[in-house]
Amino acid sequence: MFDAKAFLAKVPRQPGVYRMLNTGQQVIYVGKAKDLRARLSSYFRVQVDSVKTRSLVSQIAHIEFTLTHSETEALILENNLIKQFMPRYNVLLRDDKSYPYILISDHKHPRISSHRGPRKTAGQYFGPYPNASAVWQSLKTLQKIFPIRQCEDGFYRARTRPCLQYQLKLCSAPCVGKISDEDYQQQVKLASLFLQGKDQQVIDDLVQQMSAASEQLQFEHAAQLRDKIIALRKVQEQQSVSGEHDEMDVIGFAYSHGVAAVHVLFVREQKVLGSKAYFPKVPSDTSEDEILTAFLLQFYLDGYGAQQTPRDIIIGKKLAEHAEVEQAISEVAGRKVKLTYAQRGEKAQYLSLAQKNAQLSCDTKQSLSEKMTLRYQQLQQLLQLAMPITRMECFDISHTMGQATIASCVVFDGQGPNKAQYRRYNVTGVTAGDDYGAMRFALEKRYGKLQELETIPDVIFIDGGKGQLGVATDFFSSWPHEKMPLLVGVAKGPSRKPGLETLILAHSGRSINLADDAPALHLIQQIRDEAHRFAITGHRSKRGKAMLQSPLQQVKGIGEKRRQALLQYLGGLQGVMRASVAELSSVPGISKAQAEKIYQACHNK
Repeated sequence: MFDAKAFLAKVPRQPGVYRMLNTGQQVIYVGKAKDLRARLSSYFRVQVDSVKTRSLVSQIAHIEFTLTHSETEALILENNLIKQFMPRYNVLLRDDKSYPYILISDHKHPRISSHRGPRKTAGQYFGPYPNASAVWQSLKTLQKIFPIRQCEDGFYRARTRPCLQYQLKLCSAPCVGKISDEDYQQQVKLASLFLQGKDQQVIDDLVQQMSAASEQLQFEHAAQLRDKIIALRKVQEQQSVSGEHDEMDVIGFAYSHGVAAVHVLFVREQKVLGSKAYFPKVPSDTSEDEILTAFLLQFYLDGYGAQQTPRDIIIGKKLAEHAEVEQAISEVAGRKVKLTYAQRGEKAQYLSLAQKNAQLSCDTKQSLSEKMTLRYQQLQQLLQLAMPITRMECFDISHTMGQATIASCVVFDGQGPNKAQYRRYNVTGVTAGDDYGAMRFALEKRYGKLQELETIPDVIFIDGGKGQLGVATDFFSSWPHEKMPLLVGVAKGPSRKPGLETLILAHSGRSINLADDAPALHLIQQIRDEAHRFAITGHRSKRGKAMLQSPLQQVKGIGEKRRQALLQYLGGLQGVMRASVAELSSVPGISKAQAEKIYQACHNK
């Protein structure tokens, strides 16, 4: 038992961050406080109303704390520790992806492209955009109006004649001098102004150029400029939401029945570049204020990045720690960031739009969650399990004519797919095309040296008929652990049409055919299809690598020098492939035994 009274007597009344650990020395909660003793004492009162707090306190075996100079410093340290330990009782935002930008490089003939990651390349950056799709859509539009090169530098330097992009009028071919440097720089300047939101300035410039071309009787060039102006006006019309503010993020928030949704509108250069919905992992009995505060800190202190943080962040309610959160974000961003509670005007209109999207996302997520819960309940009843299903795993094998065999294991927890737990196994030492041997290999890899007993699933699905299920049954016949998973084979119907699957229960040998609209069948189809997708993706990747790899690289004892000698002596790889054992052994440095190995590798023997 944790001796709270003795521990609290040693805790100072200073700002800091505390970490609560369980008996397994896992960090289960990270918090911060202006007064550590006062905050920690509140957890150990006689009467605690919060179910979450009571559950948390019951698991505490040890508490560690770190003193800080200020509450702002505590907020930043708390966020770093949450990211490091991912405690189960904290609100967690699992979105570590960097955001894409549009980059106009700083070259003699600048390139316009998508960029993600640190800004190491010299040039102008525009964004951030919420996803890659928004970037590519913008690049596609720009390419039609401003024919700036998008090719890689290596491709650009190697050109001796225009490529297909020039023929399609999507590039002005500066690589081979089809446009003067001055005209190309003018195109780059207009594209930059367009990305800065100065559409009207670009249109006015093009109108002047069109008038000048007409006066000089350059009617074909004037017509091209006219088409660009029309295209730009269409883009202006499609930009349905625009305003007067240069940059801000608008945070819509909704929370219902344990599901939290945060919808972020990205406003840059007076336009909405796009939006994105986030669903933080929320422990039960967590307040809205705590969820929104945790999201803002995790999103802007590390997940989003200081360089992308706008000067204005619009939220729908004032936070309990409003000033502290604002100061922490500003400190990390390196400039003043204002956290605004908008009630009227243009910002309020943006906020209303974000709130509607957040509520819609929350309702949709909740509906999907309820549907998933129903599927789990019906599957539990179908399989006659006494306890709710908390973990399921499904295995599948993928190969092409026995080559590049990959086994997959996908995991569903109580909420659906848990992709962090997915595993692929590169099947080796098994006869090509032996699906039974590959299944045995995968099961041995997954459960042969099992250390984490809590990952033993309640149900294991085997994609296949009685043969594959028999392999699994034989493997588990000597299962040493107390918990025994229920084995279920999923055999496809005669026409392999979804809805005609047959379930085979290993413990009884009973076969079950469900109605094609049964929720339990939909769940089984989902995990089976996910296992198939995961296996075939890995197989295609492995097969692609094998196709690009020379068969000589597979031969043991044949290094780089001997490969070079073979290729030079026999006239390239095709000559090696056609050569006999005698011809291969005639190459200097290649013995007869090595020649036989090379011959077998080249002919897949």
